[in-house]
Amino acid sequence: MVRCSCVWFRKYGNFIDNLRIFTRGGSGGMGYPRLGGEGGKGGDVWVVAHKRMTLKQLKDKYPQKRFVAGEGANSRVSALKGSKGKDCEIPVPVGISVTDENGKVIGELNKEKDRILVAEGGLGGKLLTNFLPLKGQKRVIRLDLKLIADIGLVGFPNAGKSSLLSQISHAKPAIADYAFTTLKPELGKIMYNDFKQISVADLPGLIEGAHMNKGMGHKFLKHIERTRQLLFVVDIFGFQLSSQTQYRSAFETIILLIKELELYKEELQRKPALLAVNKMDLPGAQDKFHILMHQLQNPKDFLHLFEKNMIPKRTMEFQHIIPISATTGEGIDELKNYIRKSLDEHANQEDDACHKKQLLNLQISNTVSYSEPPPESPVTSPR
Repeated sequence: MVRCSCVWFRKYGNFIDNLRIFTRGGSGGMGYPRLGGEGGKGGDVWVVAHKRMTLKQLKDKYPQKRFVAGEGANSRVSALKGSKGKDCEIPVPVGISVTDENGKVIGELNKEKDRILVAEGGLGGKLLTNFLPLKGQKRVIRLDLKLIADIGLVGFPNAGKSSLLSQISHAKPAIADYAFTTLKPELGKIMYNDFKQISVADLPGLIEGAHMNKGMGHKFLKHIERTRQLLFVVDIFGFQLSSQTQYRSAFETIILLIKELELYKEELQRKPALLAVNKMDLPGAQDKFHILMHQLQNPKDFLHLFEKNMIPKRTMEFQHIIPISATTGEGIDELKNYIRKSLDEHANQEDDACHKKQLLNLQISNTVSYSEPPPESPVTSPR
């Protein structure tokens, strides 16, 4: 058992999705008491997002994981105002959440060139500090990567997510006939004829108990927070992790996936979702698909199959249910069209909601301005 977990760690170790680093702002420069000169402020430490950066590259380039900004220049006769110390910039990938040692979120970097101040430089010596410089801020921070994608693939191991990603995009994920083929997130892009691009993230497979950090646990679930919509991928013939675990039908798989999302963070259930039912090319798949559709249309009639603690508080309504075969390509074009349609519809809804909010704010602003009494005009006496 121990040997197996070590192999797992080595394989997953090639991909880093969190990093703990030390940062310190630069000390200020000395003041010049006799002439009232002011020392330069110490440099600041910034975290800056770059598209072609990974946390592994950051760790390899800076193995000490220490980032210290430059010191402010001392005040002198030729330059009474000392120059500011050199800032230190930490290059990180887009999609980073920055937290302090206590887990408090300092900020997020969601697009290239976003930047967050994490350690401020100390003040230079001046009258207020008796011309003595102050030290820079020390801070241990945590960089936590959460992928940003339009679509996040959700499914138990061996559901065919990697095969599906290779079918709908130019990504080339590892594909094999064993559980947990995906040991790190894979990103692909669906390319449409009109040059529209939609990003898809294939994430490490969930297992029952993922919310308690079993298996890939939080390594998977945290990434799904940063996807706009979810695409559930299930094997029409169900799932069984090993001979020691219980077999789950396709319907049971869907319910358990929803429950895992709920137990980790209920907001995930509110994301728009589609369902791709995979392996429809195999014998007997059509009969099982009809049974699954009946179960999904009448879920309450089948909840007796589950223990009470396995039933989600609310079920997710799939906008589209598409039978596919990631092996033969059956239903793939239809799935790509539904993905785009769903994203476009919700983008329009978000735009409408934004316009309504702006209109409401404008109406409120006008109401307030009309309700205010006009200012009294000054009375001037004739000369």
